[in-house]
Amino acid sequence: MVCAGFFSFSALGVFLPVLPRYVERRLGGGDIAVGVAVGAMAVGAVILRPLAGRIGDRFGRKVLMVGGAALLASMAAIAGLVEALPWLIGTRVLLGLGEAAFFIGATTMATDLAPEDRRGEAVSYFSVAVWGGLAVGPVIGEMVLDHSHYARVWITGAALALVAALISATMKETRTVHASGDLERGRLIHPAAIRPGVLLAATVVGTVGFGVFLPLYGPEVGIDDVGLVFLVNGVMVLSVRIFGARLPDRLGPVRAGSIASSTTAVALGTIALWHSATGVYVGAILLAVGAAFGYPAFLVLALRDVPESQRGSVVGTFSAFFDFASGTAGLLLGGIAAATNYRGAFATAAVFALAAFVLLRSGFVGDRHAPVTSPTPVDPALLEPPIPP
Repeated sequence: MVCAGFFSFSALGVFLPVLPRYVERRLGGGDIAVGVAVGAMAVGAVILRPLAGRIGDRFGRKVLMVGGAALLASMAAIAGLVEALPWLIGTRVLLGLGEAAFFIGATTMATDLAPEDRRGEAVSYFSVAVWGGLAVGPVIGEMVLDHSHYARVWITGAALALVAALISATMKETRTVHASGDLERGRLIHPAAIRPGVLLAATVVGTVGFGVFLPLYGPEVGIDDVGLVFLVNGVMVLSVRIFGARLPDRLGPVRAGSIASSTTAVALGTIALWHSATGVYVGAILLAVGAAFGYPAFLVLALRDVPESQRGSVVGTFSAFFDFASGTAGLLLGGIAAATNYRGAFATAAVFALAAFVLLRSGFVGDRHAPVTSPTPVDPALLEPPIPP
């Protein structure tokens, strides 16, 4: 599962430093066009994620992983066939469908394999694959691009996603069989995920803004190869997730979420106010700490007291907030950047993260900050960890 995730998100990471330049230099688009092209992927993901959760609950996690990775490979392969913004946006929407299916299947499988008091740890370990791919992918993208070879980038992304599909096909299904009544009670939009999802979305705005505008902002402060910044950010996320995997469970989701949102706000404020290469690198490191804590903490909040038969629906609904934020953040911050500058876009994203911190500390999700202390019984056959501890 971790290997499949690494290749899948490496495929997505390849496009991070390349796509804004492709839109601006090859297609002649401005900041808003960049935001639309990047955010288009979120449209497909928002549409599919809740439905993907229900599919995973009914038919299994493996079908989502294999189908999602295969769709990723297909869309990456054809993205550059027509050099036109509408074509690129269309392929990005379908790419989002593939990413959503794969991510929901893999994340739900990770929670299947963990007892309740170690779910945050399980999500942290799986995220090693996500952030490992997103750290290595941009470096590969920069190398393959070599200034203007965009076709090589699309082919490389397709090849990486195809490897993810092949690995996923060899995996063992973790979904257990439930009574039909349990499945019928599952909901397409699960209410347990709504408030934690709002907090996730407000925090993710900054992460999206960083990914979208760093390739264009970097040269302003003397960073021409932003692949190294993405690598530093990704390695830092991995370090926190690996060596601090138990922290979201031990601290409790509210405390861990508070660290995530406050650190994200400080990181983006640093990038906005410290107009230099050093400021970007410091902000990237701080942003990595926020990203490392955020998703596990808010997902643990969403999964509290939810039966296993509805877990996929919760993960699907919760993850849809991530995609909604990704899509709207590109448009919002693109407009802010066009009206002011990139520093204004980063400052706006910092305000969103700060709002998430205030909401969380004011009891927006209730009194759920205590760490989980008692495990929920699970099928012993599912307790084999996805990766070595």
